[in-house]
Amino acid sequence: MESLKGKLLLASPTLSDPNFARTVVLVAEHNEEGAMGLVLNRPATTTVAESAPELEELVDAEEPIYIGGPVQPSAVIVLAAFEQPEVAGLIVRDDVGFLSAEADFETSRDAARQMRVFAGHAGWGPGQLDEELEREDWIVEPPLAEELFSADAEELWSEVLTRKGGAFALVARMPLDPSVN
Repeated sequence: MESLKGKLLLASPTLSDPNFARTVVLVAEHNEEGAMGLVLNRPATTTVAESAPELEELVDAEEPIYIGGPVQPSAVIVLAAFEQPEVAGLIVRDDVGFLSAEADFETSRDAARQMRVFAGHAGWGPGQLDEELEREDWIVEPPLAEELFSADAEELWSEVLTRKGGAFALVARMPLDPSVN
């Protein structure tokens, strides 16, 4: 099994699970025990100030909280692009990873150049993600650095598929429900 850690999973247009329709998931861990990732393109309507005011020292208070997935929705995860990766709790790809729960805010703020707050995460049991990949529920693509903190998260799914090219670029522009086209 090849680990997909650090790669993007783009939901196939046929994936109908409402938790994952048109999502882009950054895989943070993938091994024989299962997989874990963050949905990058689901900003919530609540802000950091409303949902996690204790994190205002790290992230702009008016930034939205992102829905990282349906697992442990009350758990907070901070994804960061690090200037000092040794401060990270886990590096996922290059200099991007999760803040350590033990790191103090001042150290974290100085060590990272960009941060985003997520509530919950996506999770798969042993072999589950591999089965979903065999069913072609997901399209795997390496990310560009700017995609991990996209300013237009809601368009990220279409943008990555367009970048992938070919038939994927056509799929990227399909309406959510083609029957109403």
